Amino acid sequence: MSFLCLGINHRTAHVDLRERLAFAEKDVELALQQFRDVDSVNEVVLVSTCNRVELYVGLENPNEGVEKALLDRMSIMRDVDCHHGGHFYSMRNADAAKHLFEVVAGLDSMVLGETEIFGQVKESYRRALEGGSTGRQLNKIFQASFSVGKRLRSRTGIQRGATSIGSVAVELAERIFGDLKKSGVMILGAGEMSRVTAKSLVSRGAKSVVVSNRSYDRAVELAEEMHGEAIRFDDWQKRAVDMDVIVSSTSAPHHVVTKADMIEIRKKRHGRPLFLIDIAVPRDIDPDVNDLDEIYLYDIDALESLAAEARFAREAQIAECRVLIEKELRQRLNGVIDVGNDE
Repeated sequence: MSFLCLGINHRTAHVDLRERLAFAEKDVELALQQFRDVDSVNEVVLVSTCNRVELYVGLENPNEGVEKALLDRMSIMRDVDCHHGGHFYSMRNADAAKHLFEVVAGLDSMVLGETEIFGQVKESYRRALEGGSTGRQLNKIFQASFSVGKRLRSRTGIQRGATSIGSVAVELAERIFGDLKKSGVMILGAGEMSRVTAKSLVSRGAKSVVVSNRSYDRAVELAEEMHGEAIRFDDWQKRAVDMDVIVSSTSAPHHVVTKADMIEIRKKRHGRPLFLIDIAVPRDIDPDVNDLDEIYLYDIDALESLAAEARFAREAQIAECRVLIEKELRQRLNGVIDVGNDE
């Protein structure tokens, strides 16, 4: 048996490519079936987040052509030439397991030590498990990664400082406006990333938080948790006229904020600047919006410089974490994969 990781992340591919390769939740089951049809593939887990698209694959033999076959399959599914540009990385056995452990622990994230990735990988594994796409090998590897991730977070300082893209977005808003008590903030979307962002905004004293979501009930639920206001999704353009910051994190497969929307909103703002922070992949906000005067757009890649500052403050923890990962890898996965021979 051989274990393979094949993927891209925020270091190897711009958001333009990542959003084209991202898999919506409704598409994951079919994708797993198609990847399992590739020769030599026994088991597979697909992890698709705003910062990465990765396949973790259990192989019945060390098939050297499997990477090409998997990229061929992904190219067809996403209508993208995955072979072009050298954006994909490939790791086998111990190297692949170390990478997974680092991903779960938040060491490989744009924001070092981020908390969301643990839940995202766990959810990806759950979908694959329930869909029959995992077996003994991947079950053992992923369960070990979750145990190691918890230990690293409790025994090291890897989570100190900004620990999510949402919190970095809030830091950006603070740099722009100073005291957020004077700023009106709108959240588009009511998922986990929106919740984390809204929570950070409230903790920093945002004057008002308005939540808009296609499911109004979910908007109400999040708004009540944040002592904010929920509005229907059809009304967000009207309320945006009075906002200072709009943070968008929906799961829509297309732009929910268009240049035409912003042109109309801008006309009614009388020169007041509006800051848009897009933390969705695929992106929620049309990049052409940035061409408009007084409208300032930051997408998820634009947040990386802020994330790098937080990362620098905690880099001393990385070496300690990697020593622990090496030890746990040998203790937990010896006999499951070749931990002493990285093919």
